[in-house]
Amino acid sequence: MWMSKQLEKTDPELMERLEHFMEQEVPGEPGQGLEAKTRYLAILATLLGCQGLEAFRQVLPEALENGVTPVMAKETVYQAIDYLGIGRVLPFLTAANEVLAARGVPLPLPGQAATTLEDRLEKGAQAQVDIFGEGMRTAWQQGHINRWLADNCFGDYYTRTGLDLAQREMITFCFLAAQGGCEPQLTAHAGGNMNLGNDREFLIRVVSQCLPYIGYPRSLNAIRCIEDAARQRA
Repeated sequence: MWMSKQLEKTDPELMERLEHFMEQEVPGEPGQGLEAKTRYLAILATLLGCQGLEAFRQVLPEALENGVTPVMAKETVYQAIDYLGIGRVLPFLTAANEVLAARGVPLPLPGQAATTLEDRLEKGAQAQVDIFGEGMRTAWQQGHINRWLADNCFGDYYTRTGLDLAQREMITFCFLAAQGGCEPQLTAHAGGNMNLGNDREFLIRVVSQCLPYIGYPRSLNAIRCIEDAARQRA
């Protein structure tokens, strides 16, 4: 397990139950498993959302050994800026760079930008349409925050290569679920996930695999938002 071996000496009873739950019960729950790369991508995004910096630093090497590429890891950190703010993400960016450098990964990584400052608004608005539907085509015209959402959040980040739209919507769902207090946005992005093929059952599996990192209250809130989004689509 990625946690410090010292904890097995200082807190053996805790570690016995924690390791059993996180290493066996959760990933082994029938019908709730995820492919390793997807599971670790969700966990990394969840740790960003809940500000689990030390856990992120320790989990990242394990993620890199289970299908998450350096580009995927860095893209997850970059996209978190839109949902958590650079004030909360900067320590994770530093940690990711330190982990990658220690593993001999050359930095900077290959560029993934797919827009320019001239076309980011147009392409960002199209990404919103691709995820949420045609009703988002002119949403950016409703005010400057909506315009920033289109050109910055979606145009600068969602359009980047390295992760596809379905993966980006999944990690956004994890950012929102893990930080809590964003239930309206979480419900909307649960719907966006479903539009891209990340269905109700998949999202419940994501929450299940991330529960040890964010606890029961936020996990149950996330399940409620998934159910609300599914009902809205019925």
